[in-house]
Amino acid sequence: MPGAPLTNEQRFALIQKYIERMPSLSTTVTKVLEVCNRPNTSPNDLNRVIALDPVLTGQVLKLINSAYYSLPNQISSLTRAIIMLGINTVKNLALSTAVVGSMGREDSFRSLSMDAFWTHSLCVGVMAKALAKLKKIPGMMQEEFFVAGLLHDLGKIPLNNCFAEEYRQALELSAIEQGPLPKAEEMLLGFDHGRAGKMIADKWQLNQGLTEMLRFHHTPEKASPDNQQLIGVVALANTYANLFDVGSAGDRYPEMSRVDDLLTQVGLKWHDLSNLHSVVEQEIEKAQVFLQVARETS
Repeated sequence: MPGAPLTNEQRFALIQKYIERMPSLSTTVTKVLEVCNRPNTSPNDLNRVIALDPVLTGQVLKLINSAYYSLPNQISSLTRAIIMLGINTVKNLALSTAVVGSMGREDSFRSLSMDAFWTHSLCVGVMAKALAKLKKIPGMMQEEFFVAGLLHDLGKIPLNNCFAEEYRQALELSAIEQGPLPKAEEMLLGFDHGRAGKMIADKWQLNQGLTEMLRFHHTPEKASPDNQQLIGVVALANTYANLFDVGSAGDRYPEMSRVDDLLTQVGLKWHDLSNLHSVVEQEIEKAQVFLQVARETS
């Protein structure tokens, strides 16, 4: 005989417990983030941390020699890789592979398709980076946009894992009403994936930009002013991926009434996005290496 349905408060408590039990980021990745947050960090400082971890060293070298970076020559030295990619890019690379390796397993996906989810996430990351380039964001910062796009929907993973049936219903409700998924999540679960995403960011002590991105990528106007450009760009990239059905994270009907506001906030036109279609398709293929590297060591 089935038990009484869970209240929203009970569901929220279960998600909190699930996220609390998730493994922490590795000591090396935590140290990488710590070192990179210091204002005067040098490539040698970062090299000393990463070199102690042969797995992470291998990941960095595999990624820098992949088609994603399209370098003319093979790089076999970690120091050389850090100098060529930059401290910020290596930090993001370490973070993204660690997060995808931790949360990207097949058994994490019960209501969502894992492959479709990550294809969607790659598309948002690649488009966000392309838009950052279009906005003339400095090259060393553009990888921040890729990682933010890649990780933006992390909050959906615990929701679809803990409440598989309710999450299927939320996906169906969103499809039937042709409405945004966060609204259906609120109706079925009492909270949306943005709140779960923030809990994950708090658990892993991610920086403020990524934390607010996970929480507010459907409502970037609620983020602090310093992060609104990053989150607005990711929100636009997310809208693009949903409208063009590149992969799927279950949110096929974004709020079109918000698109004009987003474009104004970011300072772009819709044709800026549609003109990038072929570039984004090519870059998604190259960026698959992030998933491959993460899965090899998870």
